[in-house]
Amino acid sequence: MAKKFAKDRFDTHTHALDRVGAHRAPGKSGRGWIGFWWALGATGLLIAIGAVGILAINNRLDFSNIPGLPASSATATPAATAVPTAVATVDPAQTINVLNGSANDGVAASVRDTLTAAGWVVNATGNASTDTEATTVIYYADASQEGAARGVAASLSGAQIVVSTNFVDSGASMTVVVGNDYVSPVD
Repeated sequence: MAKKFAKDRFDTHTHALDRVGAHRAPGKSGRGWIGFWWALGATGLLIAIGAVGILAINNRLDFSNIPGLPASSATATPAATAVPTAVATVDPAQTINVLNGSANDGVAASVRDTLTAAGWVVNATGNASTDTEATTVIYYADASQEGAARGVAASLSGAQIVVSTNFVDSGASMTVVVGNDYVSPVD
């Protein structure tokens, strides 16, 4: 049971006074929600920072299109510093393998004859792993061979060039996979 203390001067104050000594006024209602709202705001801020961080890590966030910000020099490449395209050249030192990826027979031999007439050295011909290739593609492994790959593409109209290490073990500098779009030149 609670002890009763003797009355003192703090117990006999008038109720018109807000505080006397150690007695406190009652707290304002609704003050308990302040902590909740601060915690909710901090949680929302942390979620937003995490989402922006994940997008930035995955390179899906592009800050170059934000209105009012100047374009950064890292994303905008001036025309004066653009990398020039390699000029198509014929380099007999580069060797070529030709693979038939089309449904037609004898296409690899026809491409070999066309490339040999243009000054290229063809190591070997054969069939690709599939006969459903849609387009003719010239694969080269080293960026320094781009001019030669463009030269082969000029000899085979409509051919595309691709930097790839898929055929690096073939023993040739470049590999031509002839697709169903290839049309043999008229002799």
